[in-house]
Amino acid sequence: MAPDALDPEDAKIVTLARSARARTGAAQGAAVRDADGRTYAACTVALSSLSLTALQAAVAAAVAAGAPGLEAAAVVGVDDLDAGFDDPGLAAVAEVTADAAVLVTGPDAASVYRVAA
Repeated sequence: MAPDALDPEDAKIVTLARSARARTGAAQGAAVRDADGRTYAACTVALSSLSLTALQAAVAAAVAAGAPGLEAAAVVGVDDLDAGFDDPGLAAVAEVTADAAVLVTGPDAASVYRVAA
């Protein structure tokens, strides 16, 4: 779907994910919205001592802040969407809230896809 067809709250987390990626120059950016409407953004973490996908980092930020559950997540920067989206952060989203919406887009954020957590 086109980004302009998204619900305004979902469009907001796509924008936050895109901004996190652009600000840091990371491979991917992600954002999550918790059940209270608060948002958390993060990027890929690639340290020699710690590696997290952007989605894992965003979920970790929400959980660390005491989020009561997740409504939605967005990931920007997935290079090959035709190959599917296999990210360990999906398991983290599902563990917090099984039915949270997950939105995924390529680096240009031209098309947004919904995937199952």
